[in-house]
Amino acid sequence: MVKARTSLDKVVVTADGEGVVSHAGTALLVGLADRVGLTEALSDAMAPTRQRASAHDPGVVLRDLAVMLADGGDCLAALGILRDQEGLFGKVASDSTAYRVIDSIDGPGLERLRAAVALARERAWELGAAPKVVVLDWDATLVTAFSHKAGAAATYKKGFGHHPLLCYLDESREALAGVLREGNAGSNTAADHVRVGELALAQLPARALDGEIIARVDGAGATHDFTQWCRDRVIRFSVGAKLTEDVLQAALSLGDEAWKQGIRKDGSENPDAFVCELTGLVNIDAWPEGSRLICRAVRLAEAIQLTFGEVDGFRYEVFLTDIPGDIRDRDLFHRGHARIEDRVRDGKACGLENLPFQSFANNEVWLLLAQLAQDLLAWSQALLLTGELKRAEPQTLRYRLWHTAARISRHARTTRLRLDRHWPWAQDLAAAFTRLQALAPT
Repeated sequence: MVKARTSLDKVVVTADGEGVVSHAGTALLVGLADRVGLTEALSDAMAPTRQRASAHDPGVVLRDLAVMLADGGDCLAALGILRDQEGLFGKVASDSTAYRVIDSIDGPGLERLRAAVALARERAWELGAAPKVVVLDWDATLVTAFSHKAGAAATYKKGFGHHPLLCYLDESREALAGVLREGNAGSNTAADHVRVGELALAQLPARALDGEIIARVDGAGATHDFTQWCRDRVIRFSVGAKLTEDVLQAALSLGDEAWKQGIRKDGSENPDAFVCELTGLVNIDAWPEGSRLICRAVRLAEAIQLTFGEVDGFRYEVFLTDIPGDIRDRDLFHRGHARIEDRVRDGKACGLENLPFQSFANNEVWLLLAQLAQDLLAWSQALLLTGELKRAEPQTLRYRLWHTAARISRHARTTRLRLDRHWPWAQDLAAAFTRLQALAPT
């Protein structure tokens, strides 16, 4: 005899309810896109592609696609998440219409869309989403292709797909720029880092360009051309460097007095990490004037198999920077680059895990939309959310807020969205809608 473990056998299920909607919280992202001027800017950018007064504004279609990706969709068909709830999201384009909009975007069109996002970003910053410090992080990632697609190729990890290069703003977690590249694109191609850097700078409001900007990259960015570009653009840099034999020997030749205890993010000392400065001990004249070479030694776990750079129980790593200050602070700052791994993971949770089209140009648009979805999440957290929700990852936001069910009703020209009062985050979502309505319109 099978013993029932739930009470579902006592539940009566009928299909006669009215006014119930799911994904009620996702409407917050639609409203935010309108409030910061993103929808209007996208519509203006897409105006040259609109041949007639069609039923769907192409800019609105792109906004809906970005919202769908932020909500968790990963293909055009997922646009049905919005389309199937007309009472909440209005009339949403069909999959075929959305594809035609994407397919109509050429190179100049992509540049217009980037400019539109920059306008919305400036507006979001004016409303309070601006970071205090502008730190740009670069990183590349692999996107697997499971069928033949333009630009897909064998990757350095023996997979098959694409190798986009991305740039994020560290403090605000905004996705500033990205370029889609073939799967066999090099990791340390200076021209690609510079191209992404120029696209990232074009996304920054004018007042941010007047302040200090810092570029932070792992060893892939340790090229003379990239650091010189930073110098030419008056940008400070902190880039991973190659640990060569002469650099390692210079570090090993230093006495204990030359090493300082590494510090953690909270300012406490780390007993397993030490840093020293190798500037002057190793020839770095080929790098921009004022460059510094800093070495970090981290204690290894016992019984680990040693490789080059791991000596006497320590792993040695080095990086180049032209930022003045205590070497421990510089080390702590450079290690902050690891946070971009979280941003890339969030990007893959917003549509970057799969490039759905055969066309390289169409997938370039998809990359832009995936990064725009991340921007919408970042702006919503900066402007509308509080507490731990301000730093929550996309999956958490979906469960707690975006996918919340509600009852929608209309009376006396007022639309009311009634959330379940027992849902733990109902008050947070209601407060977010209140903050949205309080934002000054464009």
